[in-house]
Amino acid sequence: MAGRLDLDGNPIKPITICMIGAGGFIGSHLCEKLMSETEHKVLAVDVYNDKIRHLLEPASLPWAGRIQFHRLNIKNDSRLEGLIKMADLTINLAAICTPADYNTRPLDTIYSNFIDALPVVKYCSENGKRLIHFSTCEVYGKTIGSYLPKDSPLRQDPAYYVLKEDTSPCIFGSIEKQRWSYACAKQLIERLIYAEGAENGLEFTIVRPFNWIGPRMDFIPGIDGPSEGVPRVLACFSNNLLRCEPLKLVDGGQSQRTFIYIKDAIEAVHLMIENPTRANGQIFNVGNPNNEVTVRQLAEMMTQVYSKVSGEPPLEVPTIDVSSKEFYGEGYDDSDKRIPDMTIINRQLGWNPKTSLWDLLDSTLTYQHSTYAEAIKKAISKPVAS
Repeated sequence: MAGRLDLDGNPIKPITICMIGAGGFIGSHLCEKLMSETEHKVLAVDVYNDKIRHLLEPASLPWAGRIQFHRLNIKNDSRLEGLIKMADLTINLAAICTPADYNTRPLDTIYSNFIDALPVVKYCSENGKRLIHFSTCEVYGKTIGSYLPKDSPLRQDPAYYVLKEDTSPCIFGSIEKQRWSYACAKQLIERLIYAEGAENGLEFTIVRPFNWIGPRMDFIPGIDGPSEGVPRVLACFSNNLLRCEPLKLVDGGQSQRTFIYIKDAIEAVHLMIENPTRANGQIFNVGNPNNEVTVRQLAEMMTQVYSKVSGEPPLEVPTIDVSSKEFYGEGYDDSDKRIPDMTIINRQLGWNPKTSLWDLLDSTLTYQHSTYAEAIKKAISKPVAS
């Protein structure tokens, strides 16, 4: 680790990072990266630490002393400002970011993603601390192309569907479509952070993730999360595959998405952390435009990969169609395509994603199968009490 240089050839000095949401999917992978490849110190803030417990125990780990877990909820804990003051950089990963919650818990979604983030921004600004804030690709909403006639040749023009940080509009559905509560809250906190930078000199970087995928993502209902919960698409499909159930395609699975491997994405965040002069004041798309599929194609590919990983034959009927109203409830709406433009992050940080969709699904489903398959078999075989 000694003698490491940033992209401009300057020595990288160890810093202290206050990471809010360190116990989640992204936080756990980022903590692993920072512990194994840098000398930075992490104040890991979260309500749970299950996904980073392997970094905290035993005390003989080579990075012992460089990561401290602080169990607190940022909603109402006075210790938060003190931790931000102790750090050079704050990374805010905390959010409600599960589509099923946007309809059923719109108030929690708005409070979590806007109101609860306000003190973090305020403390960073008032104490002269740098902030890396995690937003979402959902802030773009619908593409301009989605409003064109289905047979319009303009639908093939990238100008109508490739999403650019500095020029693409943010187009949301009507107020009664509560699916946009998340995107709207995230957009407003972005605007507030940007204004703090312009008016009060806050050093910030905003990250817009495009479907980061990998081990430890989300939860498997009834195994390491609530039985009644509906996780995001990859964990949802994984849960069906593990239980030998057909994958449910919402409204035919026609929405198009790009997916990126978590380890590629974390490399991008690592560059942001260690190259502040290149990252400050920037909004970065972080995704893989080469890994674009419809949700239906994703289901078909995951079925093939899981069969390879598990050694089990695919189901005779691998997918079934369900309506968005049936699956998510009243008020659901969706964006048609989400393809990130990578110009800015490539120019500023020289970063490009590497992992193909097949390879990232292979890695993720291998992890899911080895971690959950036995637990699910036991859960299914338990007799139901009469």
